[in-house]
Amino acid sequence: MADIFRIVVQFAVVLFALSVHESAHAWSADKFGDPTARLMGRVTLNPLAHIDLIGTIIIPLILVWAGGPVFGWAKPVMVNPNNLRNRRRDGMLVSAAGPISNLLVAGATILVFLALRSAHLLLSVPLVTILLFLIIINIYLAVFNLIPIPPLDGSGVLEGVLRGDALRFYEQIKPYGFFILIIVIYTHLLDYIADPIFRLVMKILGLGA
Repeated sequence: MADIFRIVVQFAVVLFALSVHESAHAWSADKFGDPTARLMGRVTLNPLAHIDLIGTIIIPLILVWAGGPVFGWAKPVMVNPNNLRNRRRDGMLVSAAGPISNLLVAGATILVFLALRSAHLLLSVPLVTILLFLIIINIYLAVFNLIPIPPLDGSGVLEGVLRGDALRFYEQIKPYGFFILIIVIYTHLLDYIADPIFRLVMKILGLGA
């Protein structure tokens, strides 16, 4: 029963985190001059507007069952860079908006956790479980997406920073980004990101050394 609860909570949190992430992309693009995503109904926390069968459903469920760090992806938010007021700067900010939104959710949840604990109100194991998954999954999703490998958000952020030969070189390797990402995942390099994050969060929450 506990395992079923854990699976349901993780899956629900992944859906929520991805919805926050994608709606932040859509909202920021609209604020910077491109209404494309807003007109497509993507400025919403309704997961139905963002679901990708493989990235939002199948992959997270497999990872939950496997007991590994949970991540996924949703339908990409369509952005027309020609509508942005400052194509380079605003494109970078739109890319960063998704990970930033997840970090804000994680930060707010950490504050709620610490406030409840200080008031001696964290009496329910299910409540602690939900809060922990909200924190860990949102942080992990943010950090994962900030890896500067296409098509992750970190790629868009890096493109906004690079100039000259560095930018031209990066554009040359972009078509191979998906294959590079597969290698990163297959070789478990993500564990080197997930494990320190988990330990740091546990330390902040007073649940680990």
